[in-house]
Amino acid sequence: MNPPTLCQDEYEVLSALVPLAGRRIVELGCGDARLVRGVLQRHPDCRVTALEVDTVQHAKNLAAPPTSGLCFVDGRAEAVPAPDASFDLALMLKSLHHVPIPAMAQALAEAARVLAPGGLLYVSEPVYDGGLNDIVRLYNNEGTVRAAAQAALDDALARGPWTEVVRHRFVQPVRYADFADFERRMLHSSFATYRLDDALVERVHAAFMPHCGPDGAAFERPLLVRLLRREAA
Repeated sequence: MNPPTLCQDEYEVLSALVPLAGRRIVELGCGDARLVRGVLQRHPDCRVTALEVDTVQHAKNLAAPPTSGLCFVDGRAEAVPAPDASFDLALMLKSLHHVPIPAMAQALAEAARVLAPGGLLYVSEPVYDGGLNDIVRLYNNEGTVRAAAQAALDDALARGPWTEVVRHRFVQPVRYADFADFERRMLHSSFATYRLDDALVERVHAAFMPHCGPDGAAFERPLLVRLLRREAA
């Protein structure tokens, strides 16, 4: 692989790797669906089904102004409520490592089931490295689940109807205005409950502050994209 590129918006990576016009897309674990909203702005002929398991985020998505071509569904990656061969493109954007480890294989099998032959699975996962990761792992060490996500992809390639088309590394800039901004966005998310006490928050604060200046704290988050093609049975 080439050295990682700097990318502000992951749409740039996705659109460079995947022809998007007219695609039937499913996003497995959509969060606030920012990226697929951007896809639909540029490609209004696409149709997107966006699954989210977090009930708080799902409610926010339903309450937001509607986007033409975008349908939100309460559902899990390991049990996609859609018929076989319904989509041309499946997206897992920093979401595979959030699937319980015993269910990762099933989630990838579901992606294969709902993709038409020749369809693509685009998986981007955070790399366990970098200054931001050093802070986050103090309260949420994802080393095991991130490694398990990559192992699940390797196993799916060995056992399932997949061919890996591309591996691509990039880094995404992340900025926080101050520690209060970091705490709000990273310590108190709706999709996870961390075991926090005053002493642990202070450790996180102490690790964060050397990165913080008059303009806030800037980091680069490394990510790895793996693009898989669903072959015919």
